Amino acid sequence: MSDASLVQAIESLGQKLGLARASVAGRFIGQEEVVELTMAALLSGGHALLVGLPGLGKTLLVDTLSTVMGLKANRIQFTPDLMPADILGSEVLETAADGARSFRFIPGPVFCELLMADEINRASPRTQSALLQAMQEREVTIAGVQRKLGPPFHVLATQNPIEQEGTYPLPEAQLDRFLVQVDVPYPTRAAERDILLATTGASQTSAAQVFSPAELIAAQELVRRMPVGEKVVEAILDLVRACRPSEPEGRDLAETLAWGPGPRAAQALMLTVRARALLRGGFAPSLEDVAAMAKPVLEHRMALSFAARARGETLSAVIARVTARTLGLEAAA
Repeated sequence: MSDASLVQAIESLGQKLGLARASVAGRFIGQEEVVELTMAALLSGGHALLVGLPGLGKTLLVDTLSTVMGLKANRIQFTPDLMPADILGSEVLETAADGARSFRFIPGPVFCELLMADEINRASPRTQSALLQAMQEREVTIAGVQRKLGPPFHVLATQNPIEQEGTYPLPEAQLDRFLVQVDVPYPTRAAERDILLATTGASQTSAAQVFSPAELIAAQELVRRMPVGEKVVEAILDLVRACRPSEPEGRDLAETLAWGPGPRAAQALMLTVRARALLRGGFAPSLEDVAAMAKPVLEHRMALSFAARARGETLSAVIARVTARTLGLEAAA
C-alpha cells in the first residue's frame, strides 16, 4: 500500500469510527473515555477488562459494542459453581438409530466473536483458567482436539473492584492477557441527568450497526500498518522499562513495586497508541497517546510492594509519576 492510499484508508476508517462512537454514545451516555479505550482494544485485536462498581453500565457497553461492530456475542455470567465445560463446551455420547454410538461436540459460549465474561472474578481459578488458551492462542483444546476461535475473537470482561465473599482475584497470567484495563467511574452530574432522561421515558435509543466482522478485521490490519515514529518507539521502551524495579531504569522503584510489566505491555502500548490516534483522527501516534494509554495498559501488569501499600501509594500515582518523568509530559489521569 502506497503512502497516499494508506493516508486515504486511515482517513476513511476514522470517519467510520466516528459514526461508531456516536452510535455507542447514544446508549452509553457520558463515558467518552471508557468508550474510546474499549474501542481501542477492539481495533488492536485484543481483550479488555472493565472494572467498576455495579450499575455503571459495563454490561450495556458490551452489548452496545456487539451491535455497533456487528459481532456475534455471547454472555457468560461467572459464578462460583461455573465449570470449564460451561464455557468451552463438551462431548456427548449419542446413539444412532442403528445402535451405533459416537461422540458429538456441543460448542460452548466461547465460540463467538465477542464474549462477555460478566463478573469474571466470581468464578473459581479452575474455571478462569479455561479462558487462558482462548485469549492468547484464539483456540481451545477439548478432548485432545484443538478447535479454532474467530477471527475476530474478543473477550470483554467485567469486574467489581470490591472485596466480597465468593470472589477470586484474577491470576497475573490472565491479567496480562487483557490488552487494557478500563476503569469505569461514576458519571458526572450532567451525564447522569442525561441518563435519567434517556432511560426513563416511553422509548429508548437503540444502537445501529456500523461495522461488519470483515470490516473490523480490515481495520485491525490497518492499525498495524500505521507508521510509528522512532521517538514514540523509544518512549514506549523507556516507559515500560522504567516501571520494572529489576531494570536499571526502574531501580528507584525497587522499594515501591513488587514487579513490573513484561514485554506484552510494550506490545500493547505499540498497538493501542495507534488505535487511539486513529480514533482521534490522527495518522500516526504521538507522545500524548503514549501518556494517555500508560495507565490502562500498565496498571494491571504491575504490583505494589507491601511497604508501598502500607504508605498508601497507588499504582495510578506511580504510573503517572513515571510517565511524566520519562516522557516529559503531563501523564493522563
